[in-house]
Amino acid sequence: MKLGIDIMGGDFAPKTTVEGAIQAQKELPESCRIVLIGDEKQAKAILDEHQIAYDLFDFVATTQVVEMGEHPTRAMKQKPDSSIAKGFELLQKGEIDSLGSAGNSGALLVGSMFSIRPILGVYRPCVASIVPKQDGGQAVILDVGVVADCKPDVLYQFAILGSIYAEFVYGIKKPRVGLLNIGEEKEKGNLLTQATHQLMDGTTDFNFVGNVEGRDIYGGGVDADVIVCDGFTGNVVLKQAEAFYKLMATRGLLDDYFKRFNYENYGATPVLGVNGNVLLAHGISSAKAMKNMLLLSKDLVEAKLPQKIKEAFK
Repeated sequence: MKLGIDIMGGDFAPKTTVEGAIQAQKELPESCRIVLIGDEKQAKAILDEHQIAYDLFDFVATTQVVEMGEHPTRAMKQKPDSSIAKGFELLQKGEIDSLGSAGNSGALLVGSMFSIRPILGVYRPCVASIVPKQDGGQAVILDVGVVADCKPDVLYQFAILGSIYAEFVYGIKKPRVGLLNIGEEKEKGNLLTQATHQLMDGTTDFNFVGNVEGRDIYGGGVDADVIVCDGFTGNVVLKQAEAFYKLMATRGLLDDYFKRFNYENYGATPVLGVNGNVLLAHGISSAKAMKNMLLLSKDLVEAKLPQKIKEAFK
């Protein structure tokens, strides 16, 4: 198994990305090889700093970097030897089994859509994240930022994608799917959620438990393992959770539950519905977050997630 990481992506790259790879290499089984994609000279300098042998990693040298502020589509065309573009080339050829990056998220989505491409039958790929529940469990929420404007059939597919992810990566059998809304009653909500509820109600494609409200996301009320919403709403929920963690940490009020809101614990969010394992990490990711991104990459590869999604969408 070869896990690719864009070592040039992120606000503190390549230091944090390579240090995260060092931490992950110590925890991953010998069957996993981490492929460092980017400036090989800089990568080896960081390995020297930590007295780590080069032969523990594979290297793919690149000469260009897609910067955070660059136009994604233009950058991918103009910088074919960038760490992101080269990563997608390797993923497309099957030379790596996953690609993770804390770099330009737009470029990662462009690569997902036009390099490895969406799985046949998937209308719109999306990004899933994790929210911790008070009972110690966790729920999958999607989309969290890719598809801001959705149609009912797109949300219906998100439910299928989220159910597959929850079951095969997190081991949740027959995951309960909830539609994020402003009330539990099926008549509540806007035109999108009302129409989506009609599609989901009575389906046999997944275990639909009805509408869930914002207060139910973290447990209590209608309990759901998969929470479905458009990318605009999901991104607001995700950023609000990050803000609450920061506020609690600043005020010294973190307990065991609120510590689970730290993004570093999850590392990255996967792009669901494409022909490969692509993971998007926060631009400010630390070495710990990079380590956990690589550990999640291993879980995704082992779960054979794209294959499972292909089977579901035949």
